[in-house]
Amino acid sequence: MNLSLSDIAPPLRWTSPGQIAPIANDPRLPEAWWQAIPLDRACATLGASDVAARLADLTLASWGHLILGDVLPLLRFTDPVESTRTADGLGRDTVHKLFSGVIERLLIPAEERSAVPLPPSRPERPLPEVIDEVFEGLDERQRAIARDRLYASQRATLDELAQRFSVTRERIRQIERDLREHVDEWLGGPDAAPLVAHVSWLRGRLGSAVPADDLAAAVPWHRTELTTLTIPAWRFVRTLLTGYEQVDGWLVTGGADELREKTRQLFTDGPRPLPEAVTVVAQLGVREDVAERWIAAVPQLRLLEEHVVAWPRSVNEKAEAVLAVTGSALTPEEIQERIGEDYSLVGIRNQLTADDRFLRVDRNKYGLTRWGGEEYLGIREMIVREIERAGGEASVSTIVANLTSRYDVSESSVRAYAGGPGFERTQRGWVRVAGSDGNGAYQPRKDVSETRRCFRSRDGRWWHRVDVNAEHLRGSGSPLPTGFAAYLGMAPGGQLTGSAPSGDVVISWHNQPTMGSIRNILSESNAAEGDHVFLTVSDGGELLTRYLPAAPPAMPPVNRALHLIGYTAPVASEAEGYRLIGARIGLPETAPREDIIARLRERGDRDILGFLGV
Repeated sequence: MNLSLSDIAPPLRWTSPGQIAPIANDPRLPEAWWQAIPLDRACATLGASDVAARLADLTLASWGHLILGDVLPLLRFTDPVESTRTADGLGRDTVHKLFSGVIERLLIPAEERSAVPLPPSRPERPLPEVIDEVFEGLDERQRAIARDRLYASQRATLDELAQRFSVTRERIRQIERDLREHVDEWLGGPDAAPLVAHVSWLRGRLGSAVPADDLAAAVPWHRTELTTLTIPAWRFVRTLLTGYEQVDGWLVTGGADELREKTRQLFTDGPRPLPEAVTVVAQLGVREDVAERWIAAVPQLRLLEEHVVAWPRSVNEKAEAVLAVTGSALTPEEIQERIGEDYSLVGIRNQLTADDRFLRVDRNKYGLTRWGGEEYLGIREMIVREIERAGGEASVSTIVANLTSRYDVSESSVRAYAGGPGFERTQRGWVRVAGSDGNGAYQPRKDVSETRRCFRSRDGRWWHRVDVNAEHLRGSGSPLPTGFAAYLGMAPGGQLTGSAPSGDVVISWHNQPTMGSIRNILSESNAAEGDHVFLTVSDGGELLTRYLPAAPPAMPPVNRALHLIGYTAPVASEAEGYRLIGARIGLPETAPREDIIARLRERGDRDILGFLGV
């Protein structure tokens, strides 16, 4: 016998050896023995039952979704009923018994074997001629129904055929039923054996998913036109591939939705390099040569920089996937380019700022929080950090050297901030935080963390919420809280200009801090009364804004409270909501509920407290 195990079990040919070896390897046999040595030699060494057991274990581990007739085509002859079932449905013992029966029968000398004929490698006549014989005795009406309904790419309706031949719909239906029975009877006879063997081989060749065009190209004669029906032979062959459905240009066995979901589940733990992705997808029965195309056809998966990643609907998760594949921090512009979809840069930047999964690691770069590292908080806060590390005061040159070497900031910007509000010179010419010796510098009555409608984002930047009213829409100026103005580096008598694409906005401090008109900004967002705009000023003097429509009345109270701090993502529990609120008002993440409520009361955030039921 010159047949190897892979000759009678096609999935062994398209499954990676790395998947097969842990189950099939044996020290008594050479590597890849399932294709390297004849089956009778393997059975002489291991025993037919052991070989069948290994094949059964492989079937359950890797091909449980395939019908047994696709795993071991000869089973279609010995047990046609069970060959249509899957290993998952039958269990290991039954599968082992079925496989043992086929293998043991193959080992019987040919002259003693009364059944299980091996499919001939080459039929005596071309298979299109064999198929044509089925239809040669039919009349023109029967052939037309076969051609235009049974085997057509776009099936004619019963009404169309009934009108064409001046008969009833039921008569067409009866002829169609008789044709099917005629073909099924022929397929069970000896004349069809070469074609049945070809279909069994074809199932192993196609695997669990294959582009539909591959069927026509599987062998040259598939494109040969059948003389009797004037259609390509592959259309007839397609009807013999029971269990396959055609979906979006693919032939899929076992259910397209189920196979897509199994494919998606392979990538829930993060990106996989493309070669690894192809190997794991092959475990589902998809041939390695078409696995990449199958991955690309599965919704919510994407090939990104030679990696396969889960590609859900939210921009947050897409940004996370981009960073995970790249492995290094990126700018919002770089993330937008890699996502390559219709997401605004402002929206991406806002999500990077608001989502705990992302960490701002430079002036305009974000990484993943799980990577660790130091969070960039802006030039002013980074100067404060350098001063604290130095013990309370540091030379400007040292601060400049440290910050410009680690971050994308200019020397002139660092020196300007170190010489501006919030810092003062010591006797030896170094700098310290203003007022750290208890003298001089302006200190607001309330720090920004104690100021109503002020919230800290993940990057450490504080934002002030403006609740849009008719005066804002008319273009009037509006007051700003003293604590927020002081956070921006202002003091009584000072003035700050925030630049924006729609025009500069001037913040001045006379009797109290006042912000000029933001009507142009509201107009760009089509804002209405009751909506919200969160704003702050960047280190470079840019007015940053985030527009947020008013929350719908049906939104749960906790979510409406979170809406007022600028957080719009779902939360798992009320406790998670409190934790987020506490972090946004400057409290530690471990702060208890009572401290969060007390801080909100001190700040005067009665609207938030109302939604929290306090």
